[in-house]
Amino acid sequence: MRTYTILIVDDEPKTRQGLQRMLESWGDGSYRVLTADNGHAALEVLKEREIDLLITDIRMPEISGLSLAGQVEAMGLTRKPAVVLVSGYAEFDYAQQAIQLGVVNYLLKPIGKDKLLAAVEQALQAGEKRNRMSMMHRIADPRLMETDCSSVSKPVADALLYVDKHLEQVFGLREVADAIQLNPSYFSVLFKEQMRMTFSEYVTRRKLQRAKELLLRTKLSVAEIAERTGYQTIKYFHKLFKEYEGCSPGQYRAEMAESDSDPEQEQETQK
Repeated sequence: MRTYTILIVDDEPKTRQGLQRMLESWGDGSYRVLTADNGHAALEVLKEREIDLLITDIRMPEISGLSLAGQVEAMGLTRKPAVVLVSGYAEFDYAQQAIQLGVVNYLLKPIGKDKLLAAVEQALQAGEKRNRMSMMHRIADPRLMETDCSSVSKPVADALLYVDKHLEQVFGLREVADAIQLNPSYFSVLFKEQMRMTFSEYVTRRKLQRAKELLLRTKLSVAEIAERTGYQTIKYFHKLFKEYEGCSPGQYRAEMAESDSDPEQEQETQK
């Protein structure tokens, strides 16, 4: 079971400690709870630690809860914490601003155990979903995202399916043209016309996208990943990866894996 790190920010010791006790007592070991008594201290923690959930009071001196939520959103964190706001006042303006900042929940004091745990669970699930989407966006190839595969002709759609099914293999335009029963020259023109890139470029981008997934989601070596994406030599794989991504596969993994990977994702073992 994964242990989530929660940061509680409140300038009232009684509230801060009460929330901490509830989460530690009823979290069944799944929550690691940190606390801060003001927004400045909270920001320092957020710079040093990866926080899954921020629970903050709205009315605090110097940095309010809403201001803190806004600053967290602007910090550029790769894994952003979900945010739950706590207030002793049912003020509509606060709720409106909270929604605009992407706050997951808005709790009114006094907070009961059941209400708190339900809000925490909902916020953690929402945070995981947002971070997974963020990771997938970073893995995705911008040029591939621009293509509209829903409007292509059946031969091109069949070719795209063939590519997806054979990413681990070495193949070229002729093999695919033969598989979909088209003349290679005609298929080449048709593909470029509908996909707005050559067949060769498309295959390279799809293979490298798969390689990026393996770099982040598994512990496979770069050589094994090159093999699993149909490249016979690691030298050529390195060359293409650096040409399209601007860095080597090892650099990509080092820069992104720690911040983007999900501890619950299944990791393949080296074979």
